[in-house]
Amino acid sequence: MIALTAAEIAAATHGSLADVAPEHVVAGPVVTDSREVLPGGLFVALPGEHVDGHDFAPAAVAAGASLVLAARPLPGLPCVVVPDVERALGDLARDVLVRLRDAAAQPGGSGLRVIGITGSVGKTTTKDVLAQVCGAAGPTVAPVRSFNNEIGLPLTVLRADEQTRFLVLEMGASGPGHLTYLTDIAPPDVAVVLVVGQAHLGGFGGGIDGVARAKAEIVAGLVPAGTAVLNADDPRVRAMAAVAPGPVVLFGASPDARVQAQDVRLDALGRARFRLVHVEGDVREERPVELRLVGEHHVHNALAAAAAALTAGIALDDVVAGLSAADALSPHRMHVVDRPDGVTVVDDSYNANPDSMRAALKALAVIAGRHRRSVAVLGEMLELGEESRTAHDAIGRLVVRLNIGLTVVVGDGARAIRDGANHEGSWGDEVVLADDVDAAAAFLADELRPGDVVLVKSSFGAGLWRLGDRLVGADA
Repeated sequence: MIALTAAEIAAATHGSLADVAPEHVVAGPVVTDSREVLPGGLFVALPGEHVDGHDFAPAAVAAGASLVLAARPLPGLPCVVVPDVERALGDLARDVLVRLRDAAAQPGGSGLRVIGITGSVGKTTTKDVLAQVCGAAGPTVAPVRSFNNEIGLPLTVLRADEQTRFLVLEMGASGPGHLTYLTDIAPPDVAVVLVVGQAHLGGFGGGIDGVARAKAEIVAGLVPAGTAVLNADDPRVRAMAAVAPGPVVLFGASPDARVQAQDVRLDALGRARFRLVHVEGDVREERPVELRLVGEHHVHNALAAAAAALTAGIALDDVVAGLSAADALSPHRMHVVDRPDGVTVVDDSYNANPDSMRAALKALAVIAGRHRRSVAVLGEMLELGEESRTAHDAIGRLVVRLNIGLTVVVGDGARAIRDGANHEGSWGDEVVLADDVDAAAAFLADELRPGDVVLVKSSFGAGLWRLGDRLVGADA
């Protein structure tokens, strides 16, 4: 975090000082985990469902934290005491970003650009790709893992400093108002909306149209005259142009998209090659791109990252070089491992909804091709509300249509995948139901053979990431 006095932090968070001098300076990282404290930093004592951060404040100060953001005085510890620690964290991030933008606008300033990304599918991958493209062009701060909520986003903002040129923010929402809260903390200069899909349907109300209204909050939350980067191929996303306060840039396959992918082809490993087309007024430019990411659906993510980077002022040739060099950074997201025994594991178990599940299954079919057996290990897609059974049933039917060789359905919550496969025409031992991760692991240990390609896919809460770790030996 940029250097601030305790008094400045108290003013930003509407807090009061306790056991600390107003001029006391905080100049280290902001953390919520006492094990991550570095000297001079700020420890945020968040109350949790199972543990209370206040209990770890003494250890944080002993480790070098120079100040604690707390909901109550902690005798003998330097604190800023606030009514609501989580809200105060957001308030502090908002204040720091205002300071950084003011500094960036001065002669010789960094020219800081804030880029926010949301969508039902692909946020983290697009964030990772964009961060790599931007990182090659200038100092860049982006979330670790999927820090995209009311805690993760402020922590990411607070990692930026006066040298930061690009601040890439992933913005997640599981209900109305969530993105409004996040954009109030960090109004984007560029807002990217990927797709409106059936993620977290249970929390939005109004079905998929409710999801669209909530996702549009990022566009409404742009800075004045900020640019909305919208998926031209999703009618609900495209319609968000109506609430954009400034220019709109479209990406996708539509002829009127400013950033397009043409002649998309997949190699034997499922990696895409295409021609990136950029249209600016009467000028049309094309460049070849070869992605390292596995799955045709990543073309969409790459286009979104390209459109955002171009809008943020990065040259086309630099964007293309960055796309072609970008790797998958976040764990359990289409992570491909070739085991010594000849089995290929595609671990995409971090999250799942119907759209991402379909994309992953199609990628599995491509990677396996005609000569290798495809094995889909599928768990529950959470937070789908009343649509849950229908959505899982549809995935089971898709498994049969894609001619997946073996499907292992894990857990009772995913049972409808098996039912859908059976209704579509699966028979014999092509679909197996395992009670839990341990049962699935035991079955696969006996069943897998050299040449198999195994996809592991579920929502994080379903726990199949543990199976993914087992299959690649990461839990050893």
